[in-house]
Amino acid sequence: MSVSELAIDRAAMERLAKAVAFVCGKDHQTAVALKLAAESGSDSDVKKARTLFLKLNPRDRSAALAMIESD
Repeated sequence: MSVSELAIDRAAMERLAKAVAFVCGKDHQTAVALKLAAESGSDSDVKKARTLFLKLNPRDRSAALAMIESD
């Protein structure tokens, strides 16, 4: 993965963190985990954030993804 790809992925994760925070609340564990993963970029943080995102209610996941698709 190149540096530019990493930056894009981290930027996308930051947008997703903001969308999840809007849908679920800024203190929701998934929003916090996504924000941390976007900031740190560590594999373990990204894996945890992904796992928590996939455990979200399908309606909340869809709403968050719809928000970042319109960006």
